[in-house]
Amino acid sequence: MNRPPAGRRVFIETWGCQMNELDTQRMTGLLMQQGILPTREVTEADLILLNSCTVREKAEQKVYSRLGEYRLLKRERPGLRIGLCGCVAQQEGERALERVADLDFVLGPARVGEIAALLPRLEAGERVVATGFPAERSYEFDAIARGEDFKGMVTVIEGCDKRCTFCIVPSTRGPERCRPLADVVAEVRHLLAFGFREIELLGQTVNHWRGAGGEDFADLLDAVAPLPGLARLRFMTSFPRDFTPPMIDCFRRHENLCDFLHLPVQSGSDRVLRRMGRGYAIAEYDDLVGRIREARPSVALSTDLIVGFPGETEEDFRQTLGLVERLRFASLFAFRYSPRPGTASVRLDGGVPDDVAQERLQRLLAAQNRIQAGINAGLAGRTFEVLVTGPGREPGRRIGRTSCNRIVHFEASPEAAPAGELVRVQIDRPLPHSLLGTLVGGGAGNPPTAATDLPPRRRLPVLA
Repeated sequence: MNRPPAGRRVFIETWGCQMNELDTQRMTGLLMQQGILPTREVTEADLILLNSCTVREKAEQKVYSRLGEYRLLKRERPGLRIGLCGCVAQQEGERALERVADLDFVLGPARVGEIAALLPRLEAGERVVATGFPAERSYEFDAIARGEDFKGMVTVIEGCDKRCTFCIVPSTRGPERCRPLADVVAEVRHLLAFGFREIELLGQTVNHWRGAGGEDFADLLDAVAPLPGLARLRFMTSFPRDFTPPMIDCFRRHENLCDFLHLPVQSGSDRVLRRMGRGYAIAEYDDLVGRIREARPSVALSTDLIVGFPGETEEDFRQTLGLVERLRFASLFAFRYSPRPGTASVRLDGGVPDDVAQERLQRLLAAQNRIQAGINAGLAGRTFEVLVTGPGREPGRRIGRTSCNRIVHFEASPEAAPAGELVRVQIDRPLPHSLLGTLVGGGAGNPPTAATDLPPRRRLPVLA
């Protein structure tokens, strides 16, 4: 392949979920192999990529608005190349090139591994659309430019075969495709060899992973969790209907499985769940939460909720409020329903007026804020192991996350609490969405534990 001129720079703006973040890291690493280095300054870039997301309201309008801003840069720099990537790219395809004259290429999520192969075609002046879901996909995990060198995200399953009536992911990410167990284990070993502390397994329905030999997600967790040097293991996003007793039992067997689980429920009303096509009832969800909490009493649960779904009545919404009051989530992500093109829900009757949906959303968030404040207040005085992620916003402070995914701010020097280290912090004061604490035992000088007794840390390529 012909390499581009040396000294080129790429600017990537990423919207959306962890899957998009990992796709950005993959593209960055592949471009770095071609001598194109990342920059955080868009005005320095020779190549601009917008890695987009379709989940939120007015996603397409926001994408085209941002592309309109980027195309202005071409007036001063005719050699600038602009690419649309991600889920909106898959959704729009050729239409994007027709709408934005200065857009050079469109790259769907299933084709991010082909980014380097596009470069000679762009240099030749070709405008390219690479979308769809090829049966064979490249996945060079050793070329990923990780955003940090202590937490590594690992894709285990791509796409989704569910047919939730509100969701566009099956159209933009394609059908489910599971990576072989050996490939996942090899990538995790690769990251641990470089001293990564925490691994997060990713998939749209991560717990629906299946191996060629009949293995399920519990078997995958059993293969990954015991790997030497793995301090923390997370996974998301799980689908409630796909949880099995062996998966739940993993919370008993593996201490390094984090005290956190994201378990989207979407509504507290059985009637609404049926219209959503979720395939479970609230009684089943309640039972699942109970069994998970029995296996790991310390687990912090988060969830997703949609309010104002077509046909949602006030009684349906009250059932959602009741669910939140009853299960007391550590955090939740609540959204007002917005129709996505190509989904079944756009054909449902019973649309909820915007002002009603907005009022319900505010009531839901107020209830969760009260519950979350109460839960956080109960953490005062407790000591947690915190993975340091870097400096805080205030001088002299550091920031990190607990195993239960709570953000902790504490006073310490970079030497006492280096990024990527596990330290113990006592919680002094809870805030609505984070915690304030005090470093215990001198930070990096804390007595080592099995979790922190890790191999010497090397470095992978990271984002500049």
